[in-house]
Amino acid sequence: MGPLGRRLGPVGRWLLRVGRRLAWEYPRPGRVGWRRWMPSWRQWLGGAAYLIIALVATTGIAFAMTDIPKNLNTFATQQVNVYYWADGTEMARTGPVDRQAVPLGQIPKPVQWDILAAENETFYSDDGVSPRGMMRAVYEMIKGGDTQGGSTITQQYVKNVYLNQQQTVTRKLTEAFIAIKLDSKLSKDQILDGYLNTSWFGRGTYGIERAARAYYGVDVSQLNVSQGAFLASLLKGAGMYDPAISPDNQQRAVTRWKWILDRMVVIHQLTPAQRAQYTTFPEPIQPRLQGGLTGQTGYLVDLATQYVTAHSSVDPRLFDLGGYQIYTTFQKRRVTALAASVKAASKGLDPAKRPADKDVSFGAATVAADGRILAVYGGPDYVKQGFDDANTATVPVGTAFTPLVYAAGLTDGVQLQPGGSRTPVSGTSVYDGDNKMPVQTPEGPYWNKDGQLVKINNDGGRSFGKVTLHQAVVDSINGPMAQLGMDVGLTQLRGTVEKFGLLPASMGEPVPVFPLGNSTPSAIRMADAYGAFPGEGRHVEPYSVSRLLFSGHDVGVDRPQPVQVMTADVAHEVDSALTESVASGAAQGARLPGVEVAGKAGTMLDATSGWFIGYTGQSVTAVTMFHADPNNGLMLPLTGVMGAPAAQPTSTVPTRIFARYTRATASLG
Repeated sequence: MGPLGRRLGPVGRWLLRVGRRLAWEYPRPGRVGWRRWMPSWRQWLGGAAYLIIALVATTGIAFAMTDIPKNLNTFATQQVNVYYWADGTEMARTGPVDRQAVPLGQIPKPVQWDILAAENETFYSDDGVSPRGMMRAVYEMIKGGDTQGGSTITQQYVKNVYLNQQQTVTRKLTEAFIAIKLDSKLSKDQILDGYLNTSWFGRGTYGIERAARAYYGVDVSQLNVSQGAFLASLLKGAGMYDPAISPDNQQRAVTRWKWILDRMVVIHQLTPAQRAQYTTFPEPIQPRLQGGLTGQTGYLVDLATQYVTAHSSVDPRLFDLGGYQIYTTFQKRRVTALAASVKAASKGLDPAKRPADKDVSFGAATVAADGRILAVYGGPDYVKQGFDDANTATVPVGTAFTPLVYAAGLTDGVQLQPGGSRTPVSGTSVYDGDNKMPVQTPEGPYWNKDGQLVKINNDGGRSFGKVTLHQAVVDSINGPMAQLGMDVGLTQLRGTVEKFGLLPASMGEPVPVFPLGNSTPSAIRMADAYGAFPGEGRHVEPYSVSRLLFSGHDVGVDRPQPVQVMTADVAHEVDSALTESVASGAAQGARLPGVEVAGKAGTMLDATSGWFIGYTGQSVTAVTMFHADPNNGLMLPLTGVMGAPAAQPTSTVPTRIFARYTRATASLG
């Protein structure tokens, strides 16, 4: 016995002998004519046996060499990120595909069985492939027909996440091999979960969660068995079964829907009595127009995304792949009302007639005392203007800064008395309210670097004589506020106001006008800072995301905690002064009948910005108007904007916006 015979073994040696014999007897000896070339029955049988053995061997080798891919195809891992309003309704979706995975447990069992009845009723008992279906699919491919129906759910899942949609015999065999191996590796529920979250349902949706939203406007957990039967029909080809496309589709969808419900009875997933309840086709809603990120939506999405990447453990690269559900703090009604209020005020702009009206911008934000960002106005349209004016840190806040100075003064201020004694500052402390009063230091008047005596101008050049600090806030008198800043100490003042959430990078130069607002905090930060006044002296960092999930599971996102930045008594005193200012003082433009409003207007002596910051209840709104040079970003005077006389404060329009918005949202608290 040679080396080859020893390697082949008994069966191999027998096959070799048979093969040699068949070969030696062909052409057949002892035959003449055509019979000499006609194989014998033994040769026919032997040839068939060799062909079968070769096919089995080839298939076995191919099966052994086919592994389950380690990675899903890129497309299968991409989902949308879905953003929700504070009330839980959908706000926006971002991402390359409209897919959102949900756990199998959130999909009602009857809906799961709708899919199985339509696609693969033996799913829980088969081995991942259907030999009969495979033969039918191969036959259809050979003759160029439709291959639908030739695959089990396991095979379809393999095609969705590992392979491609090409219809070839080679790909079909690879699909079957992977399906068999996958069936032995994963549980049936895991495979069904993956299938339902990756299948295409039409209307641009992938996964049954997005399909439920697209066709019925509900979460998948709210689907009934009748609606599920329609969605199951879409898996056969959404282009043929979506009623919104054509009347023929409507007829096909109804027929397929009835058939699936009838199959549910046959496979004992519905009783005849239950089936009899569903006689009316569950008409899907019309396709929704996707608003995308137009209007204010893009600004909101950007804010929420920035918060997620800064205050959670989510890698930004993974976040971009999608699959996250972001529940924001934004209230749709407030956002709509804020945009409408700015739009109404903007109608007064006429750049064609008045050059001063060109490039005028508005920014606004509403922040609750507990830190929730409730609304923003970032610009006229995110698609047209991507940068967010509610979050810009280039606009000087002006005298809207002075309530923070007042709070710092009541906390840390010490007033120099005529006799040289020093007493703690209170709301009843008396200051000089006359126009052009020199700023004093403990050593005497303050002289600037140019050797000039620093004097403070009041709005309109008015003099008020001796006034209490409380009255200085009510009437928006600049001199006492500037002097109070000196009495606190500019370095100490800066440190105190930063505790209110103002970012160090936005702080102005520590010079005598620092208390009058040479800093440039954003509207969001200023609204948040004022929140400590109705919030009993507690400050909470602003946040825009209340909950973060990935495919239905909580991921976790940081929630800022309150910090006591001043005593409740100090907060009450500032609140009292701001309330009186709206009721009878300098901020009367924000007064609303029957609504208690507290607030402060803000202007710069060079008229480069206008502000109003106010609140009702626990909701603070900051509105700013500014005019930036588009070439270099420098602030330009607002003088003459909307045809206003030079004597009119630049805070007039922001105050008007605040009042209109507050009137529209007063019932929200």
